Amino acid sequence: MGGLLASVLTVTRAAGAVGCPVAAFAHSAPAPGRAAVGQVPRRSGDDGRVTSTDPRTGAGLGGEDNGSVGFPEPAAPAPVGPRALVLSASLLATALLSAVALVLPTGYAVRAPGPTEDTLGSQRVGSGQDAREMPLVEIEGAETYPASGQLRLTTVSVGGGPVSNVYAGDVLAAWASPARAALPVEAVFPAGVTQEQQREESAAQMTSSQENATAAALTELGYDVPATLTVAGTPEGSGAAGVVEEGDVVRSLDGRPVATHADLLGELDQVTPGDDVVLGVERDGRPQDLTITTTDGGSRAALGILVSSQYDFPIDVSIRIEDIGGPSAGMMFALAIIDVLTPEDELQGQVVAGTGTMDVDGAVGPIGGIEQKLRGAVRDGAAWFLAPADNCPQVVGEVPEGLRVVRVATLAEARDAVEAIGAGRGEALPTCS
Repeated sequence: MGGLLASVLTVTRAAGAVGCPVAAFAHSAPAPGRAAVGQVPRRSGDDGRVTSTDPRTGAGLGGEDNGSVGFPEPAAPAPVGPRALVLSASLLATALLSAVALVLPTGYAVRAPGPTEDTLGSQRVGSGQDAREMPLVEIEGAETYPASGQLRLTTVSVGGGPVSNVYAGDVLAAWASPARAALPVEAVFPAGVTQEQQREESAAQMTSSQENATAAALTELGYDVPATLTVAGTPEGSGAAGVVEEGDVVRSLDGRPVATHADLLGELDQVTPGDDVVLGVERDGRPQDLTITTTDGGSRAALGILVSSQYDFPIDVSIRIEDIGGPSAGMMFALAIIDVLTPEDELQGQVVAGTGTMDVDGAVGPIGGIEQKLRGAVRDGAAWFLAPADNCPQVVGEVPEGLRVVRVATLAEARDAVEAIGAGRGEALPTCS
């Protein structure tokens, strides 16, 4: 048929007419001496009959030369035994239990790289037609200067505990990812805290970090920052316990006036830990002198009091940040304030990320989740990362390719590091090792 053949091969049995249709191949006529695809080659001397052999009996199966080929009758399937049924049921049950386990809440919290924000950039404020871009750090009452680089605060996205449910699948994914961490929930959140309590505490920490950053930055730049220092508590076992009361307002130390937090710390720098000092306070509107035995606070003598500071800033500093809480952005806020208030272009176009709490005396404190913050920084284009010195043990071995970490312990060190990076001298800066 024009060199093309399409047929339906019908399997027949020699002693019966039962058969099943099988679709044959459509093919071109074979070249001389070659069999076409789907045809059974003929042996030399064939008479037009195509035969095959029954593998069970050795008997030949044949037919006329009409395209029919004989096949043995398929064997009946073996019966399914009890053991196979039990095995199949066990596998099915295991699969179902595994699937259910993947969607059950766990006692873990998962940390992942969160967003980063340029503290020298802007924030979208408001919504809809009222939305507008506003500087993240805005200053009034002093001359400000533009910056050419970026100072990016870093964050960690946390799930679990009072925030959200973490499922077994989330934990497995965190264990398999170098960018994530799965931790027992009690290692991340205080026991019994509610979602609302966690949100309120996080917001309060953010507000405190902004105030401390502003006080530390302005002090670093030489401003006087008057403050009302009110005693918020006395740790048990400290020299002040039972002597100083909550609500006392600090006025002097050893007869010298204390008008700022820096004044108080400066006076304590002159005291040998273990010595007695006289703390002048105002209690219920009346002055009182209280004798306190100091303790070793590490870098200086410590009074053993918790102080709440109400600042009277010499200039207005506004920091706008939404959907981010906690204290860990303090250092980056302080660096942004310094950059905006100084005419030098410290960064020279460099992108520097970082993290760390900020005390009013300029000390940079450690934070949690620095491994995730490192990866968030390099993801968002940072080439440099300022890390608290106390976080160096967590940094070692976790630095992503393309990111260099600089170790800092104070705001002054962080400021010097930014200037060195902008001037092209960053490679000489100390790192975590």
